[in-house]
Amino acid sequence: MDRQMPFCSQCGFQVGVSARFCGRCGATQPSGTAGPSGAPPQPGDPLAGISPRTASILCYIPWIGWVAAVVVLASGRFRGDRTARFHAFQGLYLFVAVLMNEWVLRWIPWPFPHFELHGLISVALTIMAIFMMVKAAHEQAYALPLFGELAARSVAED
Repeated sequence: MDRQMPFCSQCGFQVGVSARFCGRCGATQPSGTAGPSGAPPQPGDPLAGISPRTASILCYIPWIGWVAAVVVLASGRFRGDRTARFHAFQGLYLFVAVLMNEWVLRWIPWPFPHFELHGLISVALTIMAIFMMVKAAHEQAYALPLFGELAARSVAED
C-alpha cells in the first residue's frame, strides 16, 4: 500500500512519515499528522506570519492604515497584545482626525488669507503618523496627546 507523505500540523509543509519536527517551521509533529487521506491540514490564522510590530506599523499608514487597524482589533491573533491593540486604536483615532480635517475644516472660511488652517493640520497629522510608525517600529507604545489617551482607555475597556 502506498502511503502518502504527511503535512506539518502548524504550517502545512510536507514532512516525512516519521518526522518529529517540521523542516520549515520546527513545530513538533504528532504521530499521524496527515491522516489517512494525506491531505494537508486546514490553513490556520492568515495573520500568523505578521508580527505585532509589523501590524502596529501598518496601522499608521496615511489613508489606508485604518484597514490594518480594524483587522488587528478584529483578529484573535492580537487579542492579548495590548501594544498592538493600542497602536490600532490610536491609528484609528488619528484617521478620524484626518477625515474631520478633510471633510469639515477644509470648507470653513478662514479670515487669514496666507495662513491655511486645513493645510497646517494636514501636515501636522502626517508628521504624527510618520512619528508613530517610527515609534511602532521600535516597539514603543508612545501616546500622542488626546489620541493616546483615547487609545489607552479603549484598550483598558477590552
